[in-house]
Amino acid sequence: MKQISGKDFMRLLRQRDWHLARINGSHHIFTKPGHRERIVVPIHGNQPLKLGLLKHQMKIAGLTEADL
Repeated sequence: MKQISGKDFMRLLRQRDWHLARINGSHHIFTKPGHRERIVVPIHGNQPLKLGLLKHQMKIAGLTEADL
């Protein structure tokens, strides 16, 4: 699976109508109307997201590996 940074993942979420609800330190919290879940994206420079975290967030957002 391709690894991407938190900044790049944040751009993908915004394209899919996820909205930035708030920022807590380096963690950006996204919500989407009609969804109970929220997605927390750690923004640590251009470091790639850990694979398990990325897969879990992609599942919540409804993204596939092809979307990356």
